[in-house]
Amino acid sequence: MNKEYPRLVIAGIRGGCGKTTVSLSIITALKLKKLQVTPFKKGPDYIDSGWLSLFANNTCYNLDPFLISKENVVNSFVNHFKGDLALIEGNRGLFDGMDAEGSYSTAELSKLLKSPIILVVDCSKVTRTVAAIIKGCIEFDRSIQISGVILNQIAGKRHENIIKASIEKYCSLPVVGAIPRMQDDSLPERHMGLVPYQEHQYLDRANSFIQMIADRHLDIDKIADIAFSAPPLSLVPEKSEEGASFKVEDSNRSEYLKIGVLKDPAFQFYYPENLEELQKRGAEIVEINALIDQALPDIDALYIGGGFPETNAVHLAENESFKTSLRKAAEGGLPIYAECGGLMFLGRKIRVDNKNFSMVNLFPITFKMKGKPQAHGYTIIEVDQKNPFLPIGTILHGHEFHYSLPEEFSENENIYTVFKMKRGEGIKNKRDGLCYKNALGTYTHIHALGSTAWINGLINSAKEYKFLRSKLNHERK
Repeated sequence: MNKEYPRLVIAGIRGGCGKTTVSLSIITALKLKKLQVTPFKKGPDYIDSGWLSLFANNTCYNLDPFLISKENVVNSFVNHFKGDLALIEGNRGLFDGMDAEGSYSTAELSKLLKSPIILVVDCSKVTRTVAAIIKGCIEFDRSIQISGVILNQIAGKRHENIIKASIEKYCSLPVVGAIPRMQDDSLPERHMGLVPYQEHQYLDRANSFIQMIADRHLDIDKIADIAFSAPPLSLVPEKSEEGASFKVEDSNRSEYLKIGVLKDPAFQFYYPENLEELQKRGAEIVEINALIDQALPDIDALYIGGGFPETNAVHLAENESFKTSLRKAAEGGLPIYAECGGLMFLGRKIRVDNKNFSMVNLFPITFKMKGKPQAHGYTIIEVDQKNPFLPIGTILHGHEFHYSLPEEFSENENIYTVFKMKRGEGIKNKRDGLCYKNALGTYTHIHALGSTAWINGLINSAKEYKFLRSKLNHERK
């Protein structure tokens, strides 16, 4: 059954043109009109998603056709939609994808969701050429619906007037916002994009900056009209291909399992869908703070996401009791799945600016922070060795983005890699997925809606650990 889902895609000419600032400002302006917004983010991303969640006061979900099947992209959008309208922030340039065809681009996502697009253009040092760029985007793919333009980095009123007149004359599109060039560090950046809001020291200042743009520089009525012009959308029938389902069968539920999740300034990178899918199987999520908690609580498995352990290395290194507790639990067989920053935390040390900070020391690796990315982009992995979570032969789509590089590392019969990189770099020599006992650490991030194998693996490992521990306790009595 078709249903109205008011929505719009915020796209850009390139990465870094101001899409997130615009998206946060639109969300803020819509909230002032008493409209509830559900935010979505296209592409592998945790930081922008966190900001979108914060400003919308709603969870931001990821929509990425490389990580998730097209059917599950549409179904995720429909199932997670709530409130009055949805805002979907794109990534990079509108047509930028994995290849010359623009596969998995923001434009392709907009077509999949039949969503109108508002294009954000950085107008630094150009005037009439902006109209030529927009005209090119319109002609490049007539099957997408560019419905409005927001100008960014406007030098003054004369600059704005020339660009607006050019767009209206040559492109027949409304300009629905014009943001002036400002010297402002309210949304500072770091090597992976914006600083996560959890680490931001001046949230009030950031909020005031976004509020000012929302109040003065957007035509929010026209923007809302564009969102409400979107055609009806319906659920797509699910296929039998690999991919998590939104339906939960009672037979698949895992009552009374407790899965720990490190949630603190050092470890923030979790797709909410990953945690939701675990909960749909009946697992209880137990949040843990590796910076201040003294020991692991009573849990049946541990999931450590990515983040910035390097910027929190001092506090992680100082919390010896927690690291000892985690290492002892791992030696005792606790299932641990760690991604990127989590992998680094399980290593021997993190080296930042030639200073060493001691970590858990489960894996015999020192991770050194470098000045540029060591891997960046989508990954395809094939499981080719035995491990606690994924069957041999499993193929998974994921992504990696890290500035760290492993040092002092060699495999042996007890500690070895279990993933072959069909695309991407991994830990070393096109290998990823370092395994020791029931712990597995990988640079690759996985999205749960792209594979049931990951969900099944974590749930089943937790079940087995809980059963064996219960049996052992019973025998001791």
